[in-house]
Amino acid sequence: MTSSVVRAAVAADVPSIVDLEAEAFPLDPWSTNLVAEGVSGSLPTVSYVVADLAGAFAGYAVVSVVDVAELQRIAVLPTLRRSGIATALLAAVHAQAAEGGANQVLLEVREDNIEARGFYERHGFTELGKRARYYRDGTTALVLTAPVTMVP
Repeated sequence: MTSSVVRAAVAADVPSIVDLEAEAFPLDPWSTNLVAEGVSGSLPTVSYVVADLAGAFAGYAVVSVVDVAELQRIAVLPTLRRSGIATALLAAVHAQAAEGGANQVLLEVREDNIEARGFYERHGFTELGKRARYYRDGTTALVLTAPVTMVP
């Protein structure tokens, strides 16, 4: 596993997050303004965390915590995938969830995203339901859930 540092996102991270957002979610990327609002703390339930590797941006995650935690986004630079960075980001999401008093993490994942589904399964997520035609291109979303734990 690659040693990365996960920290709260700051304004200087917004361009890197927006660039990766466009690459990782090309059908529905979030705007610069929305990312900047979330990073600035203007969205009260939302937290952005960033992974740095050797001082350089490597990925990010977004979680909203109310009664439960919702993992809204998680993305790692393509060249750094399968290096443990997503696991480190997920651990930070679980920590944010626990701090916010949530006992479960929910997320939606594209039914056809086999790699992401495998990642979530390895980290204790199970299928809660489906949302037919959830994504802009008509793909079904799987709703996954996991208890809030500290991810190794």
